[in-house]
Amino acid sequence: MARIHLDHLRHSYRADPRPTVDADWALRGLDLEWSDGGAYALLGPSGCGKTTLLNLISGLLQPTQGRILFGERDVTRLEPGQRNIAQVFQFPVVYDTMSVFDNLAFPLRNRGVPEAEVKQRVTEIAAMLDLSATLHDRAAGLTADGKQKISLGRGLVRSDVAAILFDEPLTVIDPHLKWRLRSKLKELHQRVGRTMIYVTHDQTEALTFADQVVVMFDGQVVQSGTPVELFERPAHTFVGHFIGSPGMNLLPCELDAAGLPRFAGQAVETASHDTAGARGKTLEIGVRPEFVRFADAGIPVRVERSADVGRFRIVDARAGEQLIKVIVAEGAPVPEGEAHLAFDANRTRVYADGWVVK
Repeated sequence: MARIHLDHLRHSYRADPRPTVDADWALRGLDLEWSDGGAYALLGPSGCGKTTLLNLISGLLQPTQGRILFGERDVTRLEPGQRNIAQVFQFPVVYDTMSVFDNLAFPLRNRGVPEAEVKQRVTEIAAMLDLSATLHDRAAGLTADGKQKISLGRGLVRSDVAAILFDEPLTVIDPHLKWRLRSKLKELHQRVGRTMIYVTHDQTEALTFADQVVVMFDGQVVQSGTPVELFERPAHTFVGHFIGSPGMNLLPCELDAAGLPRFAGQAVETASHDTAGARGKTLEIGVRPEFVRFADAGIPVRVERSADVGRFRIVDARAGEQLIKVIVAEGAPVPEGEAHLAFDANRTRVYADGWVVK
């Protein structure tokens, strides 16, 4: 296992990238440090740089600039086989003509591990993955989630693995089986304590698996934090929009002479107090639907529709041209027609050019 440090990492697929042109860079500069034994997720939309970063860590790519360290060891220019990394890809990589046992044993036998130790390790890992009953079956007969367990098991069976990397591992798994495999991954991390890095565009997968989630957008990290931090204190409007269902309300605003944000003709109290440097930038108020409520006074709106989603209702209210989402608890009244909204000031923030105003 290893602490992983990404030091001023930049990568371009161009032969001669221009240093100041963002479009030339797949990764625009990352500084991250992950503790030994942690569970991490790289979360973001397709094309944001997640898989590029994973391939840099594994050694399938070498960075244009910067360093990658495992502990104190600089592995930036080392080949994948020298990094002791296990990688699980979107599509399960198994040897169909071999048994489940032989698939799991392959990385150990390839390293000359004594057969007695091979049997002991394979039996132990198979039990963790619920594969014991199929150990002597051909892998070809397994379902997609069973084959993906083999891919995972080949990483777990080795005692020298520094980290296990997952690249969208549940993409080809049937929806009704995803939760089972996701739960198994979380359980395995807690049992074996290996450093695990999980790439996904699915917020549910990231937030339920990882202790620390790195949100990426357009080749850069916009925020790294716990699931609670990302939800309650988004550092960037993309985080607020991407995480949560529905996502954060983003409402254009302006600052009055006292520096207070105003929306729909109303002053809005927020947790962003130091707004002096925000003038001249594109300003928005960000507040999640969970922290908006109907009130006797406040921002005037017209209620347009309400959708029952089980334990709560999602209400669409409109202030001028701006749509505001409101989450109302099950059984609570929802006004019709004209109404007023109030925001929880401690959960409402001002964003300038996309970044939160502290």
